[in-house]
Amino acid sequence: MSDMAFHPKATDTTLLRILQALADPVRLTTVRSLGLKDGVSCSVVQADAGLTIGKSTMSHHLKILREAGIISISLEGSRRLLHLRRADLDGRFPGLLDAVLTPPEGAVGTE
Repeated sequence: MSDMAFHPKATDTTLLRILQALADPVRLTTVRSLGLKDGVSCSVVQADAGLTIGKSTMSHHLKILREAGIISISLEGSRRLLHLRRADLDGRFPGLLDAVLTPPEGAVGTE
């Protein structure tokens, strides 16, 4: 199985791994961007979120999000589309994704 094909089972995701993945501002911004526009390419996420990081750095962040079970990546032609694993996360950790996508007003990390 190629590295791109690896998506952990929902039952294998842990809260600790998810929180560790979301602790990075770039990854948190990426997830929030996907919450607004799911099923888009990496370049769209980067542009929408205002991320100005290199391609290899973004790939590293996406790998961590994917391995944590937060996102999945599908292929459409030569494009890789990013998707939040909303159903899996809501089923395993109800309310977590909603809390991440809509942080309280004035919370750290909101601008």
